[in-house]
Amino acid sequence: MSHRSHSAEAESDVGSRMEPEFELTDEQWDLISDLFDNPPPSPQGGRPPASARECFEAIAWILRTGARWRDLPPHFPSYVTCWRRLKKWTESGLFKKAWARLVNKLDREGKIDREQSMADGTFSSAKKGAFV
Repeated sequence: MSHRSHSAEAESDVGSRMEPEFELTDEQWDLISDLFDNPPPSPQGGRPPASARECFEAIAWILRTGARWRDLPPHFPSYVTCWRRLKKWTESGLFKKAWARLVNKLDREGKIDREQSMADGTFSSAKKGAFV
């Protein structure tokens, strides 16, 4: 376990903001990494494709923050790339499978409080304010 002094913490806040802030630990990523293939490089050359982890991290960041895709920090792959990967992974069922593995691990560790839950009304529209 690393113990840093207050001055070391202050120094770490200075510098590049391009460094990634991971949403998942390496242990969590190892739990789901077998589900995702990294796209092969294009035979025409060009920029190498973004890794599956980079895209998953960006998607997790969007889900955690509620930010718009266009507001994705620049240390992540492009928002279009990440959105396309989410669409592909959702349609194939991979995203749900990965999410289930992660949630099940938290549940086994007793880190999910089933007494508390919430619903986000922005995703559930009321029909002219009527109760059904």
